[in-house]
Amino acid sequence: MKHSTDTLLLAIAFVVWIVAGLWAQNAAASDAAVTYRLKWLKNMSTVGDLFALRQGYFRERGLDVTIKPGGPERDAIRELELGYAQFGVASADQVIRALAKGAPVIVVAQLFQVNPLQWIYRRDRISVETLTDLKGKTLGVTFGKNDEIIMRTLLARAQISDAQVRLYSVRLDYTPFFKGVVDLWPVYINTQGVEIGGRLASSGEPVGYFNPDDHGVRFVANSVVTSQDMAVRHPDIVRNFVQALLKGWRQALRIDNGSLAVEAVRQYDRDSALHVLQEQLQATRSIVQPTPRSVIGAIDHTAWQETENIMLQHRQIAKPVTVIKYLRADMVR
Repeated sequence: MKHSTDTLLLAIAFVVWIVAGLWAQNAAASDAAVTYRLKWLKNMSTVGDLFALRQGYFRERGLDVTIKPGGPERDAIRELELGYAQFGVASADQVIRALAKGAPVIVVAQLFQVNPLQWIYRRDRISVETLTDLKGKTLGVTFGKNDEIIMRTLLARAQISDAQVRLYSVRLDYTPFFKGVVDLWPVYINTQGVEIGGRLASSGEPVGYFNPDDHGVRFVANSVVTSQDMAVRHPDIVRNFVQALLKGWRQALRIDNGSLAVEAVRQYDRDSALHVLQEQLQATRSIVQPTPRSVIGAIDHTAWQETENIMLQHRQIAKPVTVIKYLRADMVR
Protein backbone atom coordinates (compact mmCIF):
# COMPACT_ATOMS: atom_id res chain seq x y z
CA MET A 1 0.00 0.00 0.00
CA LYS A 2 2.87 2.33 0.94
CA HIS A 3 4.59 1.51 -2.35
CA SER A 4 1.48 2.46 -4.32
CA THR A 5 1.12 5.70 -2.38
CA ASP A 6 4.76 6.62 -3.00
CA THR A 7 4.39 5.83 -6.70
CA LEU A 8 1.26 8.01 -6.89
CA LEU A 9 3.01 10.89 -5.11
CA LEU A 10 5.99 10.63 -7.45
CA ALA A 11 3.68 10.65 -10.45
CA ILE A 12 1.85 13.72 -9.18
CA ALA A 13 5.14 15.47 -8.48
CA PHE A 14 6.35 14.67 -11.98
CA VAL A 15 3.18 16.03 -13.56
CA VAL A 16 3.42 19.21 -11.46
CA TRP A 17 7.06 19.63 -12.49
CA ILE A 18 6.19 19.24 -16.18
CA VAL A 19 3.25 21.67 -15.95
CA ALA A 20 5.36 24.22 -14.06
CA GLY A 21 8.10 23.92 -16.67
CA LEU A 22 5.68 24.42 -19.53
CA TRP A 23 4.11 27.41 -17.76
CA ALA A 24 7.52 28.99 -17.23
CA GLN A 25 8.43 28.43 -20.88
CA ASN A 26 5.17 29.98 -22.05
CA ALA A 27 5.58 32.90 -19.67
CA ALA A 28 9.10 33.53 -20.90
CA ALA A 29 8.01 33.22 -24.51
CA SER A 30 5.24 35.76 -23.94
CA ASP A 31 7.76 38.48 -23.05
CA ALA A 32 8.98 40.00 -26.29
CA ALA A 33 12.65 40.96 -25.98
CA VAL A 34 13.37 44.49 -27.22
CA THR A 35 16.33 46.86 -26.93
CA TYR A 36 15.91 50.57 -26.26
CA ARG A 37 18.92 52.75 -27.11
CA LEU A 38 19.04 56.09 -25.32
CA LYS A 39 20.42 59.30 -26.83
CA TRP A 40 22.86 59.87 -23.99
CA LEU A 41 23.78 58.45 -20.58
CA LYS A 42 21.38 57.14 -17.96
CA ASN A 43 20.75 60.33 -16.03
CA MET A 44 17.83 62.52 -15.00
CA SER A 45 16.92 63.15 -18.66
CA THR A 46 15.94 59.46 -18.80
CA VAL A 47 14.15 59.25 -15.44
CA GLY A 48 10.85 58.08 -16.94
CA ASP A 49 12.57 55.36 -18.96
CA LEU A 50 14.43 54.05 -15.92
CA PHE A 51 11.33 54.30 -13.73
CA ALA A 52 9.29 52.23 -16.19
CA LEU A 53 11.94 49.51 -16.11
CA ARG A 54 12.40 49.57 -12.33
CA GLN A 55 8.66 49.46 -11.60
CA GLY A 56 8.01 46.61 -14.03
CA TYR A 57 5.73 48.53 -16.40
CA PHE A 58 7.28 46.89 -19.46
CA ARG A 59 6.76 43.42 -17.95
CA GLU A 60 3.13 44.29 -17.34
CA ARG A 61 2.83 44.75 -21.09
CA GLY A 62 4.62 41.50 -21.93
CA LEU A 63 7.95 43.11 -22.83
CA ASP A 64 11.46 42.20 -21.78
CA VAL A 65 13.22 45.54 -22.29
CA THR A 66 16.93 46.22 -22.17
CA ILE A 67 17.82 49.92 -21.88
CA LYS A 68 21.25 50.82 -23.23
CA PRO A 69 23.01 54.19 -22.81
CA GLY A 70 23.74 56.29 -25.85
CA GLY A 71 26.56 58.62 -26.79
CA PRO A 72 28.46 60.10 -29.74
CA GLU A 73 29.38 56.65 -31.07
CA ARG A 74 25.94 55.12 -30.55
CA ASP A 75 23.35 56.50 -32.94
CA ALA A 76 19.91 55.11 -32.07
CA ILE A 77 18.54 55.48 -35.60
CA ARG A 78 21.50 53.66 -37.08
CA GLU A 79 20.96 50.81 -34.61
CA LEU A 80 17.31 50.60 -35.68
CA GLU A 81 18.45 50.18 -39.29
CA LEU A 82 20.95 47.48 -38.35
CA GLY A 83 18.47 45.65 -36.13
CA TYR A 84 20.55 46.14 -32.99
CA ALA A 85 17.68 48.00 -31.30
CA GLN A 86 13.92 48.14 -31.78
CA PHE A 87 13.41 51.54 -30.13
CA GLY A 88 15.58 54.56 -29.52
CA VAL A 89 15.75 58.20 -28.52
CA ALA A 90 16.70 60.88 -31.05
CA SER A 91 16.34 64.62 -31.45
CA ALA A 92 14.36 66.09 -34.33
CA ASP A 93 17.45 67.09 -36.29
CA GLN A 94 18.72 63.49 -36.13
CA VAL A 95 15.36 62.19 -37.34
CA ILE A 96 15.12 64.72 -40.17
CA ARG A 97 18.68 64.06 -41.36
CA ALA A 98 17.99 60.33 -41.32
CA LEU A 99 14.79 60.78 -43.33
CA ALA A 100 16.70 62.90 -45.84
CA LYS A 101 19.00 59.91 -46.36
CA GLY A 102 16.08 57.52 -46.79
CA ALA A 103 16.12 55.91 -43.34
CA PRO A 104 12.79 54.14 -42.60
CA VAL A 105 12.23 55.75 -39.19
CA ILE A 106 9.08 57.02 -37.48
CA VAL A 107 8.44 59.01 -34.29
CA VAL A 108 6.05 57.43 -31.78
CA ALA A 109 6.34 59.87 -28.85
CA GLN A 110 7.93 63.22 -27.99
CA LEU A 111 9.43 63.14 -24.52
CA PHE A 112 10.50 66.78 -24.18
CA GLN A 113 7.76 69.33 -24.85
CA VAL A 114 10.32 72.10 -24.28
CA ASN A 115 13.85 71.83 -25.61
CA PRO A 116 16.16 71.63 -22.56
CA LEU A 117 18.95 73.37 -24.49
CA GLN A 118 19.43 76.86 -23.11
CA TRP A 119 22.35 79.24 -22.49
CA ILE A 120 23.46 80.03 -18.94
CA TYR A 121 24.95 83.45 -18.06
CA ARG A 122 25.89 85.52 -15.02
CA ARG A 123 23.11 88.01 -14.24
CA ASP A 124 25.43 90.29 -12.30
CA ARG A 125 27.58 90.82 -15.41
CA ILE A 126 25.16 90.90 -18.34
CA SER A 127 21.46 91.12 -19.06
CA VAL A 128 19.83 89.15 -21.86
CA GLU A 129 16.17 90.08 -22.12
CA THR A 130 15.88 90.51 -25.90
CA LEU A 131 17.72 89.12 -28.90
CA THR A 132 19.38 92.51 -29.40
CA ASP A 133 21.14 91.97 -26.07
CA LEU A 134 23.25 89.27 -27.75
CA LYS A 135 25.21 91.93 -29.64
CA GLY A 136 28.80 92.19 -28.53
CA LYS A 137 28.65 88.97 -26.50
CA THR A 138 30.82 85.88 -26.69
CA LEU A 139 28.45 82.98 -27.33
CA GLY A 140 29.36 79.35 -26.75
CA VAL A 141 28.24 76.95 -29.48
CA THR A 142 29.12 73.41 -30.45
CA PHE A 143 29.99 73.83 -34.12
CA GLY A 144 28.13 71.38 -36.32
CA LYS A 145 25.52 70.57 -33.66
CA ASN A 146 21.98 71.76 -33.15
CA ASP A 147 22.91 74.46 -30.62
CA GLU A 148 24.87 76.23 -33.38
CA ILE A 149 21.84 75.98 -35.70
CA ILE A 150 19.55 77.37 -33.01
CA MET A 151 21.87 80.25 -32.14
CA ARG A 152 22.38 81.20 -35.79
CA THR A 153 18.60 81.17 -36.27
CA LEU A 154 18.20 83.54 -33.32
CA LEU A 155 20.92 85.86 -34.61
CA ALA A 156 19.37 85.91 -38.08
CA ARG A 157 15.96 86.82 -36.68
CA ALA A 158 17.52 89.73 -34.80
CA GLN A 159 19.56 90.70 -37.89
CA ILE A 160 22.78 90.34 -35.91
CA SER A 161 25.78 89.64 -38.14
CA ASP A 162 28.73 87.39 -37.32
CA ALA A 163 30.83 90.54 -36.94
CA GLN A 164 28.63 91.72 -34.06
CA VAL A 165 29.15 88.63 -31.88
CA ARG A 166 31.89 86.13 -31.17
CA LEU A 167 31.08 82.44 -31.50
CA TYR A 168 33.24 80.36 -29.18
CA SER A 169 33.81 76.64 -29.83
CA VAL A 170 32.44 74.65 -26.89
CA ARG A 171 34.01 71.49 -25.51
CA LEU A 172 33.10 69.37 -22.49
CA ASP A 173 35.32 71.51 -20.26
CA TYR A 174 33.35 74.37 -18.64
CA THR A 175 36.50 76.29 -17.63
CA PRO A 176 36.12 79.07 -20.27
CA PHE A 177 32.70 79.91 -18.84
CA PHE A 178 33.79 79.79 -15.21
CA LYS A 179 36.73 82.05 -16.04
CA GLY A 180 34.47 84.55 -17.79
CA VAL A 181 35.95 84.03 -21.25
CA VAL A 182 32.50 83.15 -22.60
CA ASP A 183 29.36 85.14 -21.72
CA LEU A 184 26.70 82.56 -22.58
CA TRP A 185 27.33 78.83 -22.37
CA PRO A 186 24.99 76.13 -23.79
CA VAL A 187 23.60 73.70 -21.20
CA TYR A 188 20.77 71.25 -20.80
CA ILE A 189 18.66 73.08 -18.28
CA ASN A 190 17.64 69.94 -16.37
CA THR A 191 21.14 68.44 -15.95
CA GLN A 192 24.18 70.63 -16.65
CA GLY A 193 22.17 73.77 -15.90
CA VAL A 194 21.44 72.57 -12.37
CA GLU A 195 25.04 71.54 -11.80
CA ILE A 196 26.73 74.69 -13.13
CA GLY A 197 24.06 77.02 -11.80
CA GLY A 198 24.43 75.49 -8.35
CA ARG A 199 28.19 75.94 -8.33
CA LEU A 200 27.90 79.61 -9.27
CA ALA A 201 25.07 80.28 -6.85
CA SER A 202 27.08 78.78 -3.99
CA SER A 203 29.81 81.31 -4.83
CA GLY A 204 27.34 84.17 -4.68
CA GLU A 205 27.02 84.58 -8.45
CA PRO A 206 23.39 84.77 -9.62
CA VAL A 207 22.67 83.10 -12.96
CA GLY A 208 20.14 83.55 -15.72
CA TYR A 209 19.08 81.32 -18.61
CA PHE A 210 18.54 82.36 -22.21
CA ASN A 211 15.74 80.20 -23.60
CA PRO A 212 15.34 80.13 -27.43
CA ASP A 213 11.70 79.09 -27.00
CA ASP A 214 11.01 82.46 -25.35
CA HIS A 215 12.14 84.12 -28.57
CA GLY A 216 10.07 82.07 -30.97
CA VAL A 217 12.54 79.34 -31.93
CA ARG A 218 11.08 75.88 -31.35
CA PHE A 219 13.48 73.06 -32.08
CA VAL A 220 12.28 69.61 -30.98
CA ALA A 221 14.57 67.58 -28.73
CA ASN A 222 14.37 64.02 -27.37
CA SER A 223 11.71 61.82 -28.97
CA VAL A 224 11.08 58.07 -29.17
CA VAL A 225 11.68 56.44 -32.54
CA THR A 226 11.26 53.04 -34.11
CA SER A 227 11.45 51.64 -37.62
CA GLN A 228 8.58 51.65 -40.09
CA ASP A 229 9.01 47.89 -40.42
CA MET A 230 8.59 47.44 -36.67
CA ALA A 231 5.40 49.49 -36.69
CA VAL A 232 3.95 47.47 -39.58
CA ARG A 233 4.98 43.98 -38.47
CA HIS A 234 4.65 44.37 -34.69
CA PRO A 235 2.13 47.15 -33.97
CA ASP A 236 1.11 45.60 -30.64
CA ILE A 237 4.69 45.59 -29.40
CA VAL A 238 5.14 49.20 -30.46
CA ARG A 239 1.95 50.32 -28.77
CA ASN A 240 2.69 48.34 -25.60
CA PHE A 241 6.19 49.75 -25.44
CA VAL A 242 5.02 53.35 -25.84
CA GLN A 243 2.23 52.95 -23.30
CA ALA A 244 4.54 51.36 -20.71
CA LEU A 245 7.20 53.99 -21.31
CA LEU A 246 4.80 56.92 -20.97
CA LYS A 247 3.34 55.38 -17.82
CA GLY A 248 6.88 55.41 -16.47
CA TRP A 249 7.23 59.10 -17.27
CA ARG A 250 3.85 60.01 -15.80
CA GLN A 251 4.55 58.19 -12.57
CA ALA A 252 8.16 59.37 -12.29
CA LEU A 253 7.08 63.00 -12.49
CA ARG A 254 4.41 62.70 -9.80
CA ILE A 255 5.37 64.75 -6.75
CA ASP A 256 4.60 61.87 -4.40
CA ASN A 257 6.93 59.57 -6.37
CA GLY A 258 9.89 61.94 -6.16
CA SER A 259 12.01 59.72 -3.90
CA LEU A 260 11.40 56.64 -6.06
CA ALA A 261 12.24 58.59 -9.23
CA VAL A 262 15.50 59.91 -7.80
CA GLU A 263 16.45 56.42 -6.64
CA ALA A 264 15.79 55.02 -10.13
CA VAL A 265 18.38 57.45 -11.51
CA ARG A 266 20.78 57.28 -8.58
CA GLN A 267 21.60 53.63 -9.21
CA TYR A 268 23.30 54.80 -12.43
CA ASP A 269 24.39 58.32 -11.45
CA ARG A 270 26.40 57.92 -8.25
CA ASP A 271 28.44 61.07 -8.77
CA SER A 272 25.63 63.60 -8.38
CA ALA A 273 24.64 64.64 -4.88
CA LEU A 274 21.13 63.81 -3.71
CA HIS A 275 20.03 67.46 -3.63
CA VAL A 276 21.32 67.94 -7.19
CA LEU A 277 19.28 64.97 -8.43
CA GLN A 278 16.21 66.35 -6.69
CA GLU A 279 16.68 69.73 -8.39
CA GLN A 280 17.26 68.01 -11.72
CA LEU A 281 14.00 66.09 -11.31
CA GLN A 282 12.11 69.33 -10.74
CA ALA A 283 13.72 70.89 -13.82
CA THR A 284 12.88 67.80 -15.88
CA ARG A 285 9.22 68.12 -14.91
CA SER A 286 9.19 71.60 -16.44
CA ILE A 287 10.31 70.38 -19.87
CA VAL A 288 8.36 67.11 -20.07
CA GLN A 289 5.10 68.50 -18.67
CA PRO A 290 5.42 72.30 -18.76
CA THR A 291 1.76 72.83 -17.74
CA PRO A 292 -0.72 70.65 -15.82
CA ARG A 293 -2.64 70.18 -19.08
CA SER A 294 0.39 69.08 -21.10
CA VAL A 295 0.03 65.50 -22.33
CA ILE A 296 3.22 63.59 -21.61
CA GLY A 297 4.57 62.16 -24.86
CA ALA A 298 2.38 64.31 -27.13
CA ILE A 299 3.90 65.08 -30.53
CA ASP A 300 3.97 68.78 -31.42
CA HIS A 301 3.49 68.79 -35.20
CA THR A 302 3.99 72.55 -35.50
CA ALA A 303 7.33 72.43 -33.69
CA TRP A 304 8.51 69.53 -35.85
CA GLN A 305 7.66 71.43 -39.02
CA GLU A 306 9.47 74.50 -37.70
CA THR A 307 12.53 72.36 -36.95
CA GLU A 308 12.53 71.12 -40.53
CA ASN A 309 12.17 74.69 -41.83
CA ILE A 310 15.13 75.83 -39.73
CA MET A 311 17.27 72.98 -41.06
CA LEU A 312 16.31 73.86 -44.63
CA GLN A 313 17.15 77.49 -44.01
CA HIS A 314 20.62 76.58 -42.75
CA ARG A 315 21.16 73.96 -45.48
CA GLN A 316 21.28 71.07 -43.05
CA ILE A 317 19.14 69.15 -45.54
CA ALA A 318 18.99 69.63 -49.31
CA LYS A 319 15.21 69.44 -49.71
CA PRO A 320 12.06 69.01 -47.61
CA VAL A 321 11.36 65.60 -46.10
CA THR A 322 7.81 66.46 -44.91
CA VAL A 323 8.59 65.16 -41.43
CA ILE A 324 4.98 65.33 -40.25
CA LYS A 325 4.24 62.24 -42.40
CA TYR A 326 6.48 60.22 -40.07
CA LEU A 327 4.91 61.32 -36.77
CA ARG A 328 2.69 58.63 -35.22
CA ALA A 329 0.72 60.64 -32.68
CA ASP A 330 -1.84 57.81 -32.44
CA MET A 331 0.63 55.73 -30.42
CA VAL A 332 0.45 58.19 -27.52
CA ARG A 333 -3.30 57.89 -27.07
